[in-house]
Amino acid sequence: MSEALGRHRASGRPLFDLTVSNPTECGFAYDASILSALANPAGLAYTPEARGLDVARSAVSDYYAARGDAVSPGDIFLTTSTSEAYSFVFRLLCNPGDEILIPAPSYPLFDYLAELSDVKLLRYPLVYDHGWQVDFHELERAISGRTRGVIVVHPNNPTGQFCKAGEVARLNEICSGASLAIIADEVFLDFALNGERVGGFAGNLPALTFALSGISKICGLPQMKMAWLSVSGPADLKRAAMERLEVIADTFLSMNAPVQLALASFLELRHELQRRLMERVRANLAVLDERLATQTTCSRLECEGGWYAVLRVPATRSDEELAIELISARDVYLHPGHFFDFSGDGYLVVSLLAAKSVFSEAILRVISFF
Repeated sequence: MSEALGRHRASGRPLFDLTVSNPTECGFAYDASILSALANPAGLAYTPEARGLDVARSAVSDYYAARGDAVSPGDIFLTTSTSEAYSFVFRLLCNPGDEILIPAPSYPLFDYLAELSDVKLLRYPLVYDHGWQVDFHELERAISGRTRGVIVVHPNNPTGQFCKAGEVARLNEICSGASLAIIADEVFLDFALNGERVGGFAGNLPALTFALSGISKICGLPQMKMAWLSVSGPADLKRAAMERLEVIADTFLSMNAPVQLALASFLELRHELQRRLMERVRANLAVLDERLATQTTCSRLECEGGWYAVLRVPATRSDEELAIELISARDVYLHPGHFFDFSGDGYLVVSLLAAKSVFSEAILRVISFF
């Protein structure tokens, strides 16, 4: 697929990119005060703190308070990315060869992070029946003596479903009973398609829980490299985990001062960007549904949040072959379902962040292809 993409780009033909997920490349205007916030003179001093500067962790705590969640600054560890946060948690929980359960479908980043930490990943399935649900029977079957935690993506990427209250309760029951940690990836938590605020895992008490998020998605600022993890759960488990996490974080001290000092300003600016971003996502989703309503060959699966949609298409060949042919025959670049660990063929994943004119033309080309 990379070779096909390279040939297409070399040809000079226009490419309708439906994989784009970087908001800084999608035509959104950014407030100039973002750069001004980095000019704080206090950033010239080096004051290393393993968990991150107090002022930055307080800004994250205030973000959660605005969502109705009580998360103390003392329960927060700042990292340069959610990838680094995952790495910290994997190193905390696992010896080489230990296991973490991950959902399928979901995004492929986990495989790379696990390999770098010598952790083994086992899948538990998400099943689709008028919406997505966790298959708890298979999740429990996957647990072994070397399982250390369960990852839940809330909302999931790319399927877009939120973890429901009953699923949260069941997950807590399973993890507390088996002495497993919950690792909750909530980078898309603010992006519910219906505009309602959805509760998260930060502050979850029944099981040891690590909630991960950051400004890459929340503020549309992936270039600023700022994320965090919050720790909650039973007091004894939480205390032991935080003591060890502090050692890990202190070993790397990866955070830089200017971004930490600017974090409160970045988070304050998130509301307007989130509004404009979700206007784009909802408009493109409406275009997609309008196009799909004109035919009966393709459909989309239900989604509740995030920036992606999953198309169900005829499984006449592998998803990889379909994606390659769409590049060469229709000038459209999208992701085959197997990139996200779909169990079979007949799935294509599209980003909803592209400019509306680009998205509309690309979807028309995809549907006409089928």
